[in-house]
Amino acid sequence: MSTEQKGHQLIIYTDGASRGNPGPGGYGVVLLWGDKRKELSGGYRLTTNNRMELMAVIVALESLTKKHIPVTIYTDSQYVVNTVEKKWLDNWIRTDFKGGKKNRDLWMHYHELSKHFRVRFHWVKGHASNAMNNRCDELATAAADGKHLLVDKGYEAENT
Repeated sequence: MSTEQKGHQLIIYTDGASRGNPGPGGYGVVLLWGDKRKELSGGYRLTTNNRMELMAVIVALESLTKKHIPVTIYTDSQYVVNTVEKKWLDNWIRTDFKGGKKNRDLWMHYHELSKHFRVRFHWVKGHASNAMNNRCDELATAAADGKHLLVDKGYEAENT
């Protein structure tokens, strides 16, 4: 068990996948709290990889019942990590997503959710030796390939 988990730090791994970009997509999440583990996943009929990367983070945060706790999220999405950690999102919100910044609906949803937690992001190399990231990838791709896919209303409203 890692040092972070001994202190009951909430650790979240996330990943998103898309079969074609756009195409059917899915997200996968693994939440770790001490010795407890929970997995979440879901699939959409038409979406993008970046939307699913961000959707994984949103679903993970929505699943939490304790507020105002430190949350460490590991993702292989530089898009997500850089947008938050380099404060790009703050600028996008300030400029009303000027310049065609995509996924406004999801970024605004994330922004509201993030106010209830102390979120830190860490980038991990995808498709490498990180077992939790690999598990999230399995969950995300299985969800993208599944039946009964959901409608990504935000994407389809803007792009169909």
